[in-house]
Amino acid sequence: MLSNKEIICPENLLNFAHKKKVVKAAIVNAGKPLPMLSVLDAVNENLIEPIFIGDENEIKRCAEDLKWDISKFEIIHEAIENNTAAIAVKLASEKKVRIIVKGHIHTDILMKEILKREYGLLGKTRLSHIWHMTIAKEDRPLIITDGALNVLPNVKTKMHILKNVINFSNRIGIKRPKIAILSATEEVLDSIPSSKDAEELTQLAKKENLNADVFGPLAFDNSVSQKSAEIKGIKNDVAGMADVLLVPSVETGNSLVKMLIYFSGACAAGVVVGGKVPVVITSRSDEAKARLASIAAAVVALD
Repeated sequence: MLSNKEIICPENLLNFAHKKKVVKAAIVNAGKPLPMLSVLDAVNENLIEPIFIGDENEIKRCAEDLKWDISKFEIIHEAIENNTAAIAVKLASEKKVRIIVKGHIHTDILMKEILKREYGLLGKTRLSHIWHMTIAKEDRPLIITDGALNVLPNVKTKMHILKNVINFSNRIGIKRPKIAILSATEEVLDSIPSSKDAEELTQLAKKENLNADVFGPLAFDNSVSQKSAEIKGIKNDVAGMADVLLVPSVETGNSLVKMLIYFSGACAAGVVVGGKVPVVITSRSDEAKARLASIAAAVVALD
């Protein structure tokens, strides 16, 4: 059942990233093979100019293994893994880098540093994570949010997540995204709190006149399958045609993403948005092409 399909970085996402100028990126604890390979790919795609943070000897050794001359790039030596996060965030706060890319460091260590108000990196909306999911090179993306950062968001937080994903969708050419507020059912039931939240979010989106078609609750099948929606008699602008799945919890989003990766060979481009600098927080087990796609997504997310 597990897929052995090669993960492919989507061309459409790269094309949108190529429209931006090369940006400086802090690579947090960079001296491991996979982070270095993905950064090499991003440099070759003219997306970023890296500043490497980590053990200088390990960084240089990885570059040598890749036969990559990194002499023209800055290296900030810091041998202690957890100390690299503060260096990267300080660079971002001083506007010396425009994106932050997680290397071999725990996500919670990096995000705790980014969330410190002293750095001034928080924006008007709450930070949220976006997964841009594709199977083929020229695939239409399915966006899943939030499957990595907000654990059990309430309606107020989900509105922030909703506004962030509308903004990102616009940046990848989806002028009016169709957003399904996911639940286990398409009915509003007191016994399923996520269905009640979905109903409230649908009403709030209409009230605020957001630039998106938003509807919920919808189950996964009638969010993405027109046939399923037709069989169940669900008729609205989103059912069966969703560009975005706004999930009720981090477990739901994380599971959906991992299933698409491991069963379908999907490329998962993940980026934290809503702050003043996009942050790439891929899993340490993610393949280099997914990491490249995530860097491209971060470049696209830039103002």
